[in-house]
Amino acid sequence: MAAKNYVIIWLVASFLVWLTPTPSHCADPDPLQDFCPADLNSPNFVNGFPCRNPSTVTSDDFFFDGFNRVKGTQFDLFGLNSTFGEVTTFPGLNTQGIAQNRIRIRAGGINQPHIHPRATELSRMDEGALFVGIITTAGKFYSKIARKGEMFVVPRGLLHFELNIAKETATFFASFNSQNPGVIRSVPALFNSTPPVPIEVLTTAFRVNKNIIESIRANVTAELVKNGYLKP
Repeated sequence: MAAKNYVIIWLVASFLVWLTPTPSHCADPDPLQDFCPADLNSPNFVNGFPCRNPSTVTSDDFFFDGFNRVKGTQFDLFGLNSTFGEVTTFPGLNTQGIAQNRIRIRAGGINQPHIHPRATELSRMDEGALFVGIITTAGKFYSKIARKGEMFVVPRGLLHFELNIAKETATFFASFNSQNPGVIRSVPALFNSTPPVPIEVLTTAFRVNKNIIESIRANVTAELVKNGYLKP
């Protein structure tokens, strides 16, 4: 009888273990070798980028001078200048689960509401002052002014923005626990996607008439063309 009970308990315990979710990665998976500089031209499609042949790897693959080469003097229609230190510009980051971008925002400009779908962001202010806002899935709004030398964290996938409230250009360095964090910016995503989001969706979502949506869409498109993001 005791043996029978033991078997039943073992079966129940095994079933519960089977039901328990296995741990999932909250960022990029761990690398399985020392390094893997990305082959950005490979025709193969994988979750990331294929590795280059180790025999072709040089010391340069472990260094990135993009923040020196790109001074960040050209700003888009939102007053934003971004220099990306991600796998697509720094192939040596491939499989390392880390990246860093430099963001500059001119006076009165904004890094518009956006999300990073694949990474948590940890940012350090380098100059200026920014009004930083974060919105949770429950609709809770958190905000604070971040100044030179201070840091702020944005949990993965949460909507957030940075608004320059000073009279000078602000600069911060954003680090991510992903080689390719991705970004979805609210305004271009809604009003300048390809193909366009149906206007009926936007008028219904924003509770405004068609003329307002068309005006916003035309203004955004014109500014993107002016700043070289789209062909006229």
